[in-house]
Amino acid sequence: MTLSTAAGSAAPQEGVASAPMVLFEGISKRFGDDANAFVALDGIDMAVDRGAITGIIGRSGAGKSTLIRLVNGLEKASAGRVVVDGTEVGGLNDAGLRSLRREIGMIFQHFNLLSSRTAFDNIALPLEIAGFGAADIKAKVGPLLDLVGLGDKAERYPSELSGGQKQRVGIARALATSPKLLLSDEATSALDPETTQSILALLKQINADLGLTVLLITHEMEVVKTIATHVAVIDRGRIVEQGPTFGIFTAPQHETTRILLASTVGTNLPEWLRSGLKPEPSAGDRVLVRLTFFGATAFQPLTAQLVTEIGGSVNILAGAIEEIAGDPFGTLVVAYPATPDILDRANRFYAATGLATEVLGYVA
Repeated sequence: MTLSTAAGSAAPQEGVASAPMVLFEGISKRFGDDANAFVALDGIDMAVDRGAITGIIGRSGAGKSTLIRLVNGLEKASAGRVVVDGTEVGGLNDAGLRSLRREIGMIFQHFNLLSSRTAFDNIALPLEIAGFGAADIKAKVGPLLDLVGLGDKAERYPSELSGGQKQRVGIARALATSPKLLLSDEATSALDPETTQSILALLKQINADLGLTVLLITHEMEVVKTIATHVAVIDRGRIVEQGPTFGIFTAPQHETTRILLASTVGTNLPEWLRSGLKPEPSAGDRVLVRLTFFGATAFQPLTAQLVTEIGGSVNILAGAIEEIAGDPFGTLVVAYPATPDILDRANRFYAATGLATEVLGYVA
């Protein structure tokens, strides 16, 4: 299927219903002249599926914000093309960009509310700009306030609202023009953990109830782990890994991904134990193995079976169970003698059961 360029209108092209909501093709972005240009993005290819919640993660300065600003035309690519709902953003004139932006909601890290306007009036602002009448605005804003749980806060000013309530106003404002796509720029990084969880639950509800595609950028791995169905990892302007969140988080392939997820997913050993690990065993050493439980192994009593298989010399050192993109995921670190017979029995057990394992090292 070919996606054609729309020069003056943001109306989607025919036959795009099954196409990605957002498509990045060969995207590069440079700032400055050719001799001293800073390369913010370099050869980005990525698709954002319709109805998905897609997270873009990476270190500060990796290019996350630049990438998301290309979607609503706040930045223009130096090379390649960005296609939103069948429309090529780079080919739009000013009128076309205004039309496109009504299809894209945006929520911000620091809320960006007008202090002189009430919650109702902040939400109404994009509708006023779009030319809606007072009756239509009232009919639209009231249900949005209810949707975000602020039906009783319509006349409150931002100074009278908590951080979480301000962000809920920001979300309602982003939804005012009934967008197909919601962009989130570090929307929870200014919030405490409890408030963050309530905002994430709201975004999941909006995604499910309205079928809204959500594209979010964040440096908080917990945010992506909690709500994203898909994830892309960006490093130095390049996408180094992308795919379903569960697969990326449980089996990261790129070193950048592993570093980003090191303190978020799975079981972390205490420093005193980690510092004593050796890469090769000596006589009398014990091997430390991380066991990973997901899919078919998530609810099986495999640890007890392992003890039965290799004897009672198994020590459980650490463990964790969590949920990634709605699926259970658990890890357990065990230690047992690194003798050839026990290692052989353990490895045969792992092969027979399909249990995922990783040798962390050896200790005396």
